[in-house]
Amino acid sequence: MGADTTNQHQVYLNGEFLPRNEAKISVFDSAVMLGDTVTESTRTFAHKLFKLEQHIERLYRSLKVTRISPGISMPEMVELSLRVLEQNSSLLAPHEDCWLVHNISRGLSIPGADPTIQHSPATIILFTSPLILTDWAPFYVEGCHAVTPMSRAIPSQSLDARIKNRSRMAYTLAEIEVKLVDPKAQGIILDIYGNVAENKGGNFFLFSEGVLKTPSTSAALAGISRATVLELAGLLGIPVRECDLQAYDIYTADEAFFTSTPYCIMPATRFNGLPVGDGNVGPVTKQLLAAWSDLVGVDIVAQGLKQLNLSEWIVPHTLLILATQKFCPPEMLPWSQDTWRATLFRWCIAKPPNPRRHVNAGWESKSSERNSIDRTRREPPL
Repeated sequence: MGADTTNQHQVYLNGEFLPRNEAKISVFDSAVMLGDTVTESTRTFAHKLFKLEQHIERLYRSLKVTRISPGISMPEMVELSLRVLEQNSSLLAPHEDCWLVHNISRGLSIPGADPTIQHSPATIILFTSPLILTDWAPFYVEGCHAVTPMSRAIPSQSLDARIKNRSRMAYTLAEIEVKLVDPKAQGIILDIYGNVAENKGGNFFLFSEGVLKTPSTSAALAGISRATVLELAGLLGIPVRECDLQAYDIYTADEAFFTSTPYCIMPATRFNGLPVGDGNVGPVTKQLLAAWSDLVGVDIVAQGLKQLNLSEWIVPHTLLILATQKFCPPEMLPWSQDTWRATLFRWCIAKPPNPRRHVNAGWESKSSERNSIDRTRREPPL
């Protein structure tokens, strides 16, 4: 008996809508044989696709440069994209959002002297998937650890990064190297000259000397999220500069973050083991995240945190901050309030908290040291 397909997202494959478990391509497709595929990923906010037209325009630029003929026009692709979303939107809860992914290959790959010849119509795949943010959500609060891998970005003379493609081996190998340093680290790939290029799936920014800085797209994807941050910075009056950035610039920056379609902005608070700025998510990063949330009518951070099921974390977190603000001046706290937030956040991911037990445990673990070294610090009353 076949699997129930009632609640499955439908996949568009070469003119047909199919349940996910029935959507299949030939093992001889150029996507499989050669990794010969261009791609796009668009996300929704409140079930509405964000900047779909810009994503489709970039898709068609990639198709042109790779000489893949999709067989349908750009307006037809936009219309098809909306149909795919409409086909699956009923499966989304009101608070949920999704990806819309385009994969277009050259079609069947016929062995021979010339792999560039398109022997069949292009393989066109469009599908939606629920937007799962649990891997990135903790970084909204505590920031991620950014790490440079040993591998370098493919030079644009070999493969221009502005072609958004599915040949991901170089990125995957770089990310493997990053995870050897820290399993949760996020990679900053440098070019062959030591300049920042990009992340495996996004762009990079830092804030330093009162200016928001980002590399040019000469060795990086021309990200839609990157462009959105530049637009928001202009509206907020934040000075922006496109320039070469090296590791030194990140070590000495006040703030840093990545941009990409699913998470929009991912703060980075450590770089190769050292804190970025004061080691907390910075005010400019928070300002840009808030502006993006206002732009789309969705609280981006809250949406991510909600997927972590931290309802039991919010109340003790709020009580803790209110208590420390009311009863303890900043100089009386053993850690900064941002460190309190990040520490409590980590506790709550590991185990839903009993707020009094966790707060007391945090203070008691330092009790002997506190009593012998600094008797002026007191446990915040709860």
